[in-house]
Amino acid sequence: MPNFLVDTQVSQNASTAGGISIPLGPVINLLNPPASALFGTLGLNTSTAGTDLRVVFNYTFTLSALISVLTPVTITVNRIINGVPTTVYSVTQTLPLVAGALTTTVLSGDGIDYHPPNPGFIVYQGIVSVPATVLVVPTRTGPESFNAAAYSNPPAV
Repeated sequence: MPNFLVDTQVSQNASTAGGISIPLGPVINLLNPPASALFGTLGLNTSTAGTDLRVVFNYTFTLSALISVLTPVTITVNRIINGVPTTVYSVTQTLPLVAGALTTTVLSGDGIDYHPPNPGFIVYQGIVSVPATVLVVPTRTGPESFNAAAYSNPPAV
């Protein structure tokens, strides 16, 4: 059966390298929990979806920092229905150790939320997290975008 495009949305924060300069969290503070930031949020109207609903998403996120140790960066995508978040995707990438040098890393990925509940409107959020104890001045520098598209079988007529 052919795909039916239900809805598509883009959450775009910066489309060029160096287009933003937003600190992700505090400079080293051993008492703080991991620093995290919402880098994209969007809502999909799924009220016209047929059977076999699925949401395909992708993201690009750029982080610049002075690295003090091997640094894990986690990207999480949450589905939010009626205010309740559910993690549908999570990946951790370890940034290389380049002590005392500014590094810039572009993280990109794709995922799918297969057969999510369908209340008629679904919110998705992209979140980045880094341990506050291992980075000095982690900064979001762009490009930064989060996209999602909902597909289903054609709705019954």
